Amino acid sequence: MHGEYKVPGGKLVAVDLDVVDGLLTGVSVSGDFFLEPDEALPVLSSALDGLPRDTPVSRLAEAVTTALAHEDQPVTMVGFDAHAVAVAVRRALGYSTGWADHTFELIHPGPLPPAMHTALDQVLTEELGVGRRGPTLRFWEWVEPAVIIGSFQSLRNEVDLEAAERHGITVVRRISGGGAMFMEAGNCITFSLVVPASLVDGMTFEDSYAFLNQWVLGALADVGVHAFTSGLNDIASPAGKLAGSAQKRMVGGAVLHHVTMSYDIDADKMLEVLRIGREKLSDKGTTSANKRVDPVRSQTQLPREAVIAAFAAHFRGLYPTVDGALRPEELERAAELMRTKFTDPAWTARVP
Repeated sequence: MHGEYKVPGGKLVAVDLDVVDGLLTGVSVSGDFFLEPDEALPVLSSALDGLPRDTPVSRLAEAVTTALAHEDQPVTMVGFDAHAVAVAVRRALGYSTGWADHTFELIHPGPLPPAMHTALDQVLTEELGVGRRGPTLRFWEWVEPAVIIGSFQSLRNEVDLEAAERHGITVVRRISGGGAMFMEAGNCITFSLVVPASLVDGMTFEDSYAFLNQWVLGALADVGVHAFTSGLNDIASPAGKLAGSAQKRMVGGAVLHHVTMSYDIDADKMLEVLRIGREKLSDKGTTSANKRVDPVRSQTQLPREAVIAAFAAHFRGLYPTVDGALRPEELERAAELMRTKFTDPAWTARVP
């Protein structure tokens, strides 16, 4: 069995192994990483021999770390770590997958109500979990402005409801955690990525955010924006925050990951509607929410449609991708959820 794992921003780790009577045997670790001293390489492999095939990533990494700690001299690993070796092992065994192991559907439907988008997030993630849909990248389009709050946020603490009503802004609660998303049609770029849990097998939430946002950094570079991961779930440029992302891991083995990116946001209106507290601002090292936001338009001078097209092209260039569409039964289920859940005040104010 053969498995490979490319460390984000690091090196490739490859593992070859056999399984005999449910135990790993003949494990061989290789790659384009750097390792000192040379004698540590066989230690990586022998540390894994004899472990049960269903050993989780954390235990595999622990076995490698423990074995290296018993070496006579310090071991230096550059471009990879024990966790990367563990993920490569899990990929060899079929528990973990890589991007190239999947074919993604790319969906870009016309404008839909904000509550329909949050309902579709739930439906498409559930559909992947039960095997009726494959991995999917879906771009959002909508008409009315909206605030999409995180699953665990307090409605009154996050949103000035009087200001929202004054500006005709719809407030919707989504199923994933994270912070509030201020959205106006034409002024931001939002997309949802639904993937199997095997793609982020063994990764912490922090690791999985960086992993699933890696292609976004490349897409931004294509349109002339230097971007990097900031904190747990933000994407930023030297001029300020560009985007925030959020996740939800569902029972059944599916992961929802979505991103909202400022294209040309009205920061003054956002400040009126969102209650962005001093604690949150100070944590970001700034005193003004306006200074936190760095619109993509100001850096690229490209139409929003051109930026989305560049994102889609970049994704297609990296991963197997086909054009897709929302299926009638998915739209029907999402419409039901929009009516019974995502426009229901009991759900929106479930954390008052």
